[in-house]
Amino acid sequence: MTIDQFIQALLDEAQNAGIEAAEIYLSSGDSFRAMCVQGQIANYTVNATRGLSLRGLYQGKMGYAATEAFDEEAVSQLVQAVKESAELTEDEDVQEIYRGDKEYPQVDNYQPALDRVEEKRKLALIQDIEKKALAMDERIVALNYNMISTSSNEVRIVNRIVNGHEAKGLDLRYKDNMAVCYAAATAKEGERVATGSGFKVTRNFEELDAEAIARDAVEEALFMLSAAPVPSGNYRAIIHAKCMPDLLGVFSGVFSAESAQKGLSLLAGKEGEMIASPIVTLMDDPLLPGGLASQPFDAEGVATRTKAVIEKGKLTTLLHNLKTARKAGVKTTGNAAKAGYAGTVNVSPSNFYIAPGEKSLDELMADMENGLVITEVSGLHAGANPISGDFSLIAQGYTVKDGKKDQAVEQITVAGNFYQLLKNIRAVGSDLTFPGSSIGSPSVDVGEMAVAGK
Repeated sequence: MTIDQFIQALLDEAQNAGIEAAEIYLSSGDSFRAMCVQGQIANYTVNATRGLSLRGLYQGKMGYAATEAFDEEAVSQLVQAVKESAELTEDEDVQEIYRGDKEYPQVDNYQPALDRVEEKRKLALIQDIEKKALAMDERIVALNYNMISTSSNEVRIVNRIVNGHEAKGLDLRYKDNMAVCYAAATAKEGERVATGSGFKVTRNFEELDAEAIARDAVEEALFMLSAAPVPSGNYRAIIHAKCMPDLLGVFSGVFSAESAQKGLSLLAGKEGEMIASPIVTLMDDPLLPGGLASQPFDAEGVATRTKAVIEKGKLTTLLHNLKTARKAGVKTTGNAAKAGYAGTVNVSPSNFYIAPGEKSLDELMADMENGLVITEVSGLHAGANPISGDFSLIAQGYTVKDGKKDQAVEQITVAGNFYQLLKNIRAVGSDLTFPGSSIGSPSVDVGEMAVAGK
C-alpha cells in the first residue's frame, strides 16, 4: 500500500478501536557522510530512513507506538500497542491531540539543488580542503578530522479527532536539507602541538569554500602553537561568538517549562522578573530565515511563532508544549519537540540566540582594554550543572592588551554561575554566530570571571 493508504487505514483502525484522538508523526530522510584521511576517503556512509509513530488518546490517557514497517499487519500492531501503552501509563496530566491553527507561517529551508549535488563533488571538496591546508604552512602536519555531510529530511503530521459522528484533523508537511563541512588541522613546531578548526553550514553547496575552511583551521592551529596558561585570578572577559553558544546550549533546558515543572530549573515562577542584564534579549525564533531549526509547526502541529524569552533582561516566558501550557494556564509557545519519530513529546528551543548588539568584537576588546577572550570551552557535560547553573570548564582563547588581540591562552579553567553571568553582561557584540547548531550568540562581555591557570 502507498503511504497515504497506510495513514488512512491506521487512522480508521484507531477510530474503530475506540481511540478518540490519534496522531501520526512521519519522518523520512536521506543522509550522506564521508571523511578524508591522508588523501583517502574513509567512513563513507549513505542512509535512507523512514519511520512513523502513532500517538493516541485512549480512555483519557496518551499511548505511543512506532514502526518502520508500512503494511497491513503493522496497522493492527500499532493500534493495539497504543491502547496497551495508554493503559499502562502513570502520567495523570491531561494531554491532547491538537486541532490545528487557522494559518501556518511559510518557512522555506529546502533547496532542491543541494540534493542534486553529485557525491564525487562532495568527496573532491574534502580532498581539496586537506590539500590546501597542508600546503599553507609547513608546520601543518595533518588534518586529524576532515568531514562533509549532507542530509534531507521531511516531517509530516496527520491527526484525527473524533467528536460524535464528526472527525476532523490536520495534514501538515515540512521539508528541509543542509550541508555541513568541518576540518580540524594539527600544527607542530618542535615539541609543541596545537589544533584549529574551520567549518561551514549551508543549504547552498557553492558556499562550501575549501580555501576558506582550510585557512580558518590553519590560522587557528598556528596561533595556538604559542599558547600558554595565564596566572590564576579574576579577569575581565569576553566570551567569543564561537564559544557562547556552547555555554547557552548546555543551560538551555532551564528555559523549558517542562524542566521548571519538574523542579529542574531555578526559573520556575520567575516570569516577569529581571533575570539578566537589561541589555540582554534572548530569542526563540522558529521562523528565522535560514535557521537550522526553522519550521512552520512544532511536533504537535502547533503553528510556530517568534518570541523573546528574555526581553531587555526580563523573563517573559518559558518554553511550552501543549501539556506544560495547560498545567501553567497559558498558551503553548509552539516548542513541542521529539527526539526522532519514535520519541515522546517534550519541550525544546528552536533557533535560540542572544540578540546581537551594535559593537564589533574589536570594539568590545577596545572597551575592555585588558583581559581575556574565551574562544573554546570543553567538559561541558561534566563541568556544568544545568540545575544550579554552576560551571567549571577547561578553556582556551587569548589575552587582550591595550584593546588588541595579544597572546594565545590554553590550559586554563573558567568558573562561574550561568544565572549570575546573565546578570553580569556588560556589552553584547554584533557578530551573531550559529557555530554548527541552532543555538547562537554574538560575542559577549561578561564582566569578571574566575580563572585558574598557572
